[in-house]
Amino acid sequence: MKIMKKLLLIVCLFCIGTLAQAQDYGTGIGIRGGSANGLTIKHFIKNNAALEGIISSRWQGVNLTGLYEIHARAFNEPGFNWYYGFGGHIGFWDGDHAHWGDDGKDYTVLGLDGILGLEYNIREIPINLSVDWKPALNLIGYSGLWGDGFALSVRYVF
Repeated sequence: MKIMKKLLLIVCLFCIGTLAQAQDYGTGIGIRGGSANGLTIKHFIKNNAALEGIISSRWQGVNLTGLYEIHARAFNEPGFNWYYGFGGHIGFWDGDHAHWGDDGKDYTVLGLDGILGLEYNIREIPINLSVDWKPALNLIGYSGLWGDGFALSVRYVF
């Protein structure tokens, strides 16, 4: 029993130490390219937690996304972090420009998002690179699961 308690304590301290080292910058602003292209801003509210806002365009419409993300050191290497999180979105599309939409019909969607990603902070220059997968589930409007949300982001960090 004592061994289990010590092991649990070691694991907890390791996790806390890893999470405490996750933040390498305060705020990052940049571009996001993938199935939807747009702008991204990420701001850390704690050492291991950030808020990210994304405004993107697809099918000649616009989508606004807000995410809460948990960050942790990746590969035990400075500058590398992995992250996961959740949030929501609201989007507005013209059905004339979406292959799935009906001509002459406008769509307003509201839904939930997840995110799973890996980022690298280049210490010599204030640049952050990230690659992620952001699936989305539309609950209102044109409902359904969109699993093709892969993207690469480049941010200026400060």
